[in-house]
Amino acid sequence: DWFSRCSKSLSSLFWMQKCSSGSLCRTKPTDLVFIIDSSRSVRPHEFEKIKVFVSRVIEALDVGPNATRVGIINYASAVRSELALHSPQSKAALLQAVRRIQPLSTGTMTGLAIQFALSRVFGAAEGGRDGTANFKKVAIVVTDGRPQDGVQDVSARARAAGVEIFAIGVGRVDMGTLRQMASEPLDEHVDYVESYSVIEKLTHKFQEAFCVVSDLCATGDHDCEQVCVSTPGTYRCACRDGFSLNSDGKTCTACNGGLGSALDLVFLIDGSKSVRPENFELVKKFINQIVDSLEVSDKQAQVGLVQYSSSVRQEFPLGQFKNKKDIKAAVKKMSYMEKGTMTGQALKYLVDSSFAAINGARPGVPKVGIVFTDGRSQDYISDAAKKAKDSGFRMFAVGVGNAVEDELREIASEPVAEHYFYTADFRTISRIGKKLQMKICVEEDPCECKSIVKFQTKVEELINSLQQKHILWKSGQD
Repeated sequence: DWFSRCSKSLSSLFWMQKCSSGSLCRTKPTDLVFIIDSSRSVRPHEFEKIKVFVSRVIEALDVGPNATRVGIINYASAVRSELALHSPQSKAALLQAVRRIQPLSTGTMTGLAIQFALSRVFGAAEGGRDGTANFKKVAIVVTDGRPQDGVQDVSARARAAGVEIFAIGVGRVDMGTLRQMASEPLDEHVDYVESYSVIEKLTHKFQEAFCVVSDLCATGDHDCEQVCVSTPGTYRCACRDGFSLNSDGKTCTACNGGLGSALDLVFLIDGSKSVRPENFELVKKFINQIVDSLEVSDKQAQVGLVQYSSSVRQEFPLGQFKNKKDIKAAVKKMSYMEKGTMTGQALKYLVDSSFAAINGARPGVPKVGIVFTDGRSQDYISDAAKKAKDSGFRMFAVGVGNAVEDELREIASEPVAEHYFYTADFRTISRIGKKLQMKICVEEDPCECKSIVKFQTKVEELINSLQQKHILWKSGQD
């Protein structure tokens, strides 16, 4: 149908995956030191998960004497240097060194390990380079408990010496300790995962942190008539509002105006207790971010909102609010249900009720569902997910944290890679929102598409977004 032709959805997950392949990304020269906790609370199979995480990050780096150098500190009650910055820095040698690391299985002297990094591993004798504009000093601390010594003062000294510190906490870690260690801004330098089994999900984020993208638009190396939009290692042309991109992909033609085409969009939002109140507020911002990109009216986009946990609650039906201001106000007022995760029941409600005429749906108008969840469904989703797609609804699935990617793929429309998204933490969902806004017209009359989702021609803080590190807050926060 025309809506299918009119939407060219985000290319799977974020383009951070292209950074991880190395084909479109180079990394800024960095002295990078991993400081990994192998105290007795870290079981041997969990320590192997840490080693996989470290290896995956290394695989995406440009390593070498004049590029990024890697060091590794293993600590418990004592500290052991597993890899110095002046060690052979081929990728194969680094990965072999990681495989050889064995856990120490004693106490948790995190402060001592940071001091060792500062005084020894980052030192010139061990291969450390002076921090200049050309070289960065970065430490990634991975820990799962409360340290038996102080970390605040030594971390402050390390930061003052030019070391950028990322703190990753696992399980019952003390969140206050992570914040004492990490560099500012904290929401970019503190990460939390509930278990070592999911720490690898942070890999893409740290691969991103070291990815330097050549901005072809900034260098003028393009021939776009109106707007140049940078993407990793390349660019695309776009047009200002009121213009459509011609088939040559470079020039623009003025649109003729008109009301354009209609869209019925329903958000299906997980309000289960695992989301947490702080993150539920971020989900509401995510919804309003999408709403901002729509042209809302009786003849254009209509928006509905459904929240679910152990039960399903319609917050407002399609067409109840006639403008963006009222929709966004209603979203902000939405209260948090905080119970279970009955995603299958919620999908059935979406199919049977949300897109029914009695709830404001319009016959012949394209139907789009955006499902947001942060965990495994407690009921069966297959039948309802299939019925939604068989009914012609275009389904997007957005997962965060402990969401099950197989379930996301089952919910998502074809092609699945363009309709499901996953991120390890809530603070990055705004970037998924921007991807959902990015619809590129391929309709014979591309002007018609702009009433569905506006072009996002301004790339907001691209380099900053590449460096984002975020925290998934939990109940144990200070």
